[in-house]
Amino acid sequence: MAGPKLPSFSFLVFLFVFALFCSDLVSSGLHIPLWNSGGSYGEDEGDIGFDPTKVTQVSWRPRAFIYKGFLTPEECDHLIKLGKVNLEKSMVADNESGKSVNSNVRTSSGSFLSRRQDAIVARIEKRIAAWTFLPEENGETIQILNYKVGQKYDAHFDYFHDKTNQQLGGHRMATALMYLADVAKGGETVFPNAEGKHLQPKDDGTWSDCAKNGLAVKPMKGDTLLFFSCHLNATTDPLSLHASCPVIEGEKWSATRWIHLRSFQRPTTAKEDNNPKDMTECGDYNVLCSHWASRGECQKNVAYMIGTADVPGYCRKSCHACSPTSKFAA
Repeated sequence: MAGPKLPSFSFLVFLFVFALFCSDLVSSGLHIPLWNSGGSYGEDEGDIGFDPTKVTQVSWRPRAFIYKGFLTPEECDHLIKLGKVNLEKSMVADNESGKSVNSNVRTSSGSFLSRRQDAIVARIEKRIAAWTFLPEENGETIQILNYKVGQKYDAHFDYFHDKTNQQLGGHRMATALMYLADVAKGGETVFPNAEGKHLQPKDDGTWSDCAKNGLAVKPMKGDTLLFFSCHLNATTDPLSLHASCPVIEGEKWSATRWIHLRSFQRPTTAKEDNNPKDMTECGDYNVLCSHWASRGECQKNVAYMIGTADVPGYCRKSCHACSPTSKFAA
C-alpha cells in the first residue's frame, strides 16, 4: 500500500520561512497550534478538517497555493445559503479616499457574513488560520460573492493604496479565495504578472481568453486558492495583481477571507497603541460603516452591523445602537 502523500518541498520551505517571519509574534505569546498525527490541528482546536498534504504550489512569484477540497460540498452549500440573504452590488475602495464606490471594474454581487456567525463558519475561520499560520483576529469577516454570466472583476490588488483602510489592520497581506461551486466555463482567477505564466498549458479548449493572459486557476467546488499580496517583509507585491475572469457559462459562487498584517478587530493607530480600545466601546470599526448604514444594512445585516447578545457588531455607532459613553455587555 502506498504511503501518504507528503507536502511539496517548496511548501515546507515556505512554512519554515513564514514561521521565522512570525517568530516575533510567537515570542509575544501568539499560540500557533502544531499538526498532530491524530488528524486535527492542535490539541485545543478540535477536528477542523485541515490536511496540509492536499496543498500544492501554484506560483512562487507571487506566492500562491491551491488546497484541493478545502471545503466539503455541504460547507460550500451552507455558505451560499448564508450569502444569498443580503446580496448587493459589489463595490471597490477608492484609491484616494478609501471610500466604497460603484465601479464597472467589479460587477459581481456580494454580502458579508458575521465573524463566527455559526458553528460551520467558525470552523472554516479556524481552518484558514491553521493553514495560513495567521491569527484569526487578522481576518476580515468572510464575504460571499456571486457572478452571473458576463460578470467579472478586472485586474486589481488586494492591498490598499489609501491610508484610511491601512489603519484597519494594515494591508491585506493574504487572501483565501474559496470556490463554492463549479463553473462550466470562465470565472477563472488569473494573475497577469505572475512569473512562469507562459509555462502553464492552456491548449485543451477549456480556458477562457481572459485566463490565457496570465497564470490562472479554475474555480472548482471546495477548492481554495491562497495567495499573498505582501512579501515576507510586509512590503506589497505588485506581482499579486489578479482578476476574476468573466463567467461565460454557468454561475460562480466564491467566499473570500482577506487577512491583514495586524488585528482587524479594531482600528489601530499610533495614538491608540498607547491608549488601546476594544470593540466593547461604542464606535465604528470599519470605514464603510456610515455608507452601509445609509443603505439600510443596520436592518438587513443586524449580526454584522449591530451584533448579537455575545458579540458586538462593527457599526453600532452608525446604526445608533449605542451611545458614546456606553459599553457592550454580553
